Amino acid sequence: MTNEAAGIAPAPEATNGPVLALQSVYLKDCSYEAPNGPRVDGNWNPQINLDLHTGAATLAADVREIVLTVTVSAKQSDSTIFLVEVKQAGIFVMRNLSEEDAKRAIGSVCPGVLFPYARAAVSHLVTQGGFPQFLLPPVNFDALYAANQNQPPGQTN
Repeated sequence: MTNEAAGIAPAPEATNGPVLALQSVYLKDCSYEAPNGPRVDGNWNPQINLDLHTGAATLAADVREIVLTVTVSAKQSDSTIFLVEVKQAGIFVMRNLSEEDAKRAIGSVCPGVLFPYARAAVSHLVTQGGFPQFLLPPVNFDALYAANQNQPPGQTN
């Protein structure tokens, strides 16, 4: 039995259409700091700050590396409890996408694919540091992308 007979081979018109395909996911970089270890004075009620950043680099004509940087800091009073930064990367094939579709893929779709991996890495690092399990809330990258598109040029949130 061949792939064509099984219906697996792409139709000729599909090869000319838009393509956005994940090739690989990997942890590009990570950092964890807990200045005082898991010792916390008083009640465990940290103030959490979450920062997200997406970057893209062209590796070949149709291949891009997308890097989602997730930075989480936890503070109680004025002292830092922990600081975690994870750079979760993916290699994506982007072919026959309009400029607008490519921007949306880089700003919304690809980070949405990478975020669960970054979320797991952050949770693992915090737990390995001796703190209670820490799960980042889900992020709506479509809403963030739309909000970013509606900002005047030069202004950031």
